[in-house]
Amino acid sequence: MRILKIWDADYPWDVRVEKVMRSLGEAGHEVHLVARNNKHSPIEETLPEGRVHRLRPWGFLPRKVDGLAQFPAFVNPRWYARLMEVGRKIDAEVVLVRDLPLAPAALAAARRLGVPVVLDMAENYPAMIRDIWLGGRQGPLDFLVRNPKLVSMVEKRTLPAMDHVIVVVAESGARIEKLGVSPDRITVVSNTPLESRIPEHPVDVEHSTDTLRMVYLGLLEKPRGIETVLDGVALLRDRGVKVFVDIIGGGMDEKLFHETAERNALGPDIVHFHGMLPYDDALAIFHRTDVGLVPHFAVESCSTTIPNKLFDYMSYGLPVITTDMPPAERIVNDIGSGAVFRSEDPVDFARAVESLVDLSVRSRCGSSGRRAITATYNWTQDAGRLVDALETTVRTHCGSASRSHPTLP
Repeated sequence: MRILKIWDADYPWDVRVEKVMRSLGEAGHEVHLVARNNKHSPIEETLPEGRVHRLRPWGFLPRKVDGLAQFPAFVNPRWYARLMEVGRKIDAEVVLVRDLPLAPAALAAARRLGVPVVLDMAENYPAMIRDIWLGGRQGPLDFLVRNPKLVSMVEKRTLPAMDHVIVVVAESGARIEKLGVSPDRITVVSNTPLESRIPEHPVDVEHSTDTLRMVYLGLLEKPRGIETVLDGVALLRDRGVKVFVDIIGGGMDEKLFHETAERNALGPDIVHFHGMLPYDDALAIFHRTDVGLVPHFAVESCSTTIPNKLFDYMSYGLPVITTDMPPAERIVNDIGSGAVFRSEDPVDFARAVESLVDLSVRSRCGSSGRRAITATYNWTQDAGRLVDALETTVRTHCGSASRSHPTLP
């Protein structure tokens, strides 16, 4: 089948977009991605995972203004026009849209093209927008395009109209059932790693010294819980527990976290901020690490999704310390792959770290996590569900169309 996939940012790169495109292509399907074009990249480009069709830059506008005009607002006509253009050109058989911002445009285009539409809901978008407002970080434009009430209203109207919805955890599926989506139109396709990205050998636990090294990989934003980690590390230092933290990533609150480290007198001998690193370079740091951190706040946005980093840590044989956000807590406890602490509680974080000081405990947790990755939590399993969901949706849609419009003898 010919798939019109939609991603609301520049491409490359996004790990989930690449995995989805590659898997659908390997299953024999033709994948065309419509993406944003703030970087003024080529309008069309063939990549190993599929064909990319970017928005055309408007050269008559200043570059910054052109970028604003590409904003993936729900009803941006610029996106709708490009979707229709590419959809007709490739004779699309299904539309696959990532997350809520462009779901209304995708739905409108799919109905006009006469094909089914599938939403890949990697994030609980309304909850994520509420987090922005609760943190007081909204800008003037957010009152229009990231208004929590408007976003929730769009979701409630859009979700029931989708032919199928893909979610990353069961908790997300349970949430959208309450919004009117039938369970038979929901498939869990998680954020698990490609088998090619699972290292052949786990980290060598024997590298360990008397200093416990921890790593955080991801966005540096307040709901990610970095302040809790830094405050907890200060407590551990004061107790005489030797720890070190590698913090990899960037984000809007990076300055705040540097200030928190300074306030706690955590120098470069205890905390290292790497900034943004290429994905493979970030993963390479795992080999000199003892524990992976998932300190996200247990708010709704984090409690209805699952971070890639959880599975990345486990695939390297690293024990995990996570907050009590339900999906991560459930997985870590079921597998026995680490420790759980109360969200936003530095004291409980310090307790969780101390529970993994013993090398034999870390080794047991790391081995359990890696076994779970190779057996269950890997992209081969999720890719099978993804492909089956799309193929079934297209078959069902074609069957419904043929019953509605029977062929004349």
